[in-house]
Amino acid sequence: MRILLVKPYPELLVAKRLQEGFLHLEPLELEIVAAGVPAESSVAILDLSLERKGQEDIFTAKIKQYAPDLVGFNAYSTNVEVVKRLAALAKKIKPDMVTLVGGVHATLLPADYADSDIDLIARGEGATLMPGLVRRFHAGQPLYFEDKILSPRDQDFSAKAVSGPPGYPDVKDIPRPRRDLVDRSRYFCVWTSSQTGRLDTMFPRVASMRTSLGCAFRCSFCVIHHLMQGKYLQRTPEDVVSEIEGLEEDYVYFVDDEMFLNAGRAARIAELLLGKGIKKKYVSWARSDTIAGNPDIFRLWKKAGLDTVYVGLESMDEARLLEYTKRASVQNNRKAVALLKEIGIMLHAAFIVHPDFTAEDFQRLEKEVMALAPAEITFTVLSPSPGTEFWHKHKHSFICDPYKYYDCMHSVLPTKLPLKRFYQHFGRLTALALRANPLRIQKIKVPARDFFRAIVGGTKYIFSLYNIYRDYEHS
Repeated sequence: MRILLVKPYPELLVAKRLQEGFLHLEPLELEIVAAGVPAESSVAILDLSLERKGQEDIFTAKIKQYAPDLVGFNAYSTNVEVVKRLAALAKKIKPDMVTLVGGVHATLLPADYADSDIDLIARGEGATLMPGLVRRFHAGQPLYFEDKILSPRDQDFSAKAVSGPPGYPDVKDIPRPRRDLVDRSRYFCVWTSSQTGRLDTMFPRVASMRTSLGCAFRCSFCVIHHLMQGKYLQRTPEDVVSEIEGLEEDYVYFVDDEMFLNAGRAARIAELLLGKGIKKKYVSWARSDTIAGNPDIFRLWKKAGLDTVYVGLESMDEARLLEYTKRASVQNNRKAVALLKEIGIMLHAAFIVHPDFTAEDFQRLEKEVMALAPAEITFTVLSPSPGTEFWHKHKHSFICDPYKYYDCMHSVLPTKLPLKRFYQHFGRLTALALRANPLRIQKIKVPARDFFRAIVGGTKYIFSLYNIYRDYEHS
């Protein structure tokens, strides 16, 4: 059986600018799915997010050249219509080809893919579904089964589509990713932290790592606790370190929703890395209360190579944190910021901009931004995740397509300020944040080519933010 796994391309300009200038990670989810394909089958990955233009032509050429029996798409909510277009293209070339879509949106809202050109909808962890799917294909059996792979042509589809997401398998049953199936030189994360005052590159090649799935918290804006049914699944420290040891990249991005929830496990991973003499640089997400409550863990991880920590501070207003059911406090936020600075780990602070922000709210946030310098600082707009209670609560209030524009940059809810004014403030926030960047504040020396690349990329990104309001004219 020949299987082609496809990552769709982004449609919105702001997403393209973000990937071009700051962060473009490998399609880890597809690499893991590919690892579940039995050895007797052929599998390839096509990452269309790498292509700046002609994506559909590239896709068509790949279908003709590879001639897959099955083409599978991993898609977020923003990709729903893109996937339908690509599936239709595939069917025109080879009508008997099986088309499948998986990912977060397919798992939570499979009915949205009830399309004539989509044959199967995979729910949950795709890697563990592949052996059974391939076996059924060769046996000539129906490819859909249970609540894990659905077919819009199944008479029971409607009933199955409204059921909750299927349970996740044991992490021991999830294979390691097939990293050999992509061009690893094309994936990077902008790096601004330096202990020496110099960087060999601002755009190092970076590997993505997943050491756990899920989160123990239930933030109102987050989809993870719905997807994982509140579970937090963890790989063993030994397994994690073994995979890190085999990575060719010197920079590693942990894509876990919360890497450090289990302090004992986190400490053991760091100890193993140090014991084996593995010298890499790491970036990871962590909650402010986790940092504030476990300073020794982060001191240990600093020794192991933890360079930057993304912290969802969300807000420095207690009422907002309560509204977001963050279960954290402003005091924890400030303590976490101080601890990271004391330890010497670069802070990447993430804030949420609420659609009801006034000019005064933006100005208060601007003051918080400048107080955090030097730090990496980014912003998102509060957006209901499709399929969550928050989404259903607001589904009659959306001002645009809540799927296509669910990128946490476009507000899908009404803004208190006029849209143009709202995004003038939003763009200004990012411009101020770039001034607070450690590269500028600490005068870190970087190669000239990287400096100019960063200036061009940052400028394009800021202008795309200022002009988001224009997207609504075409929505």
